[in-house]
Amino acid sequence: MASTLNPYLSFDGDARQAMEFYQDVFGGELSLHTYGEFGGPGAENAENADKIMHGMLKTTEGFTLMGADMPPGMKHSPGNTFAVSVSGEDESALRGYWDKLSSGGSVSVPLEKQMWGDVFGMCADRFGVPWMVDISRSEG
Repeated sequence: MASTLNPYLSFDGDARQAMEFYQDVFGGELSLHTYGEFGGPGAENAENADKIMHGMLKTTEGFTLMGADMPPGMKHSPGNTFAVSVSGEDESALRGYWDKLSSGGSVSVPLEKQMWGDVFGMCADRFGVPWMVDISRSEG
């Protein structure tokens, strides 16, 4: 199997809701495992037992998105040093992702034609995760 590179998102107690939201956006198979299932750190505390220790969404489009709640005792500190990028030529699918991701979130760059020719937009979803959507112009 070839090596892969994919985003792994950290959440502050709402990983289950976020990963279910991404499954609604992109479809696919979602697996969620709690700290309680694996006896992870703090699992003996009922508040932590149901938090997500590891979640993975695999889609038919070949996307893999992972995420989890921060381990007990670690501080969740959202930053602005990353964005998840979704791109391609399937305008209908990409606009559908955009509509769902931006709904309830905030748009920093509207999804529209840009100077380089692609349709591009940036938003943060309702969980504060930044997304970039790029619809490549078709040559021809």
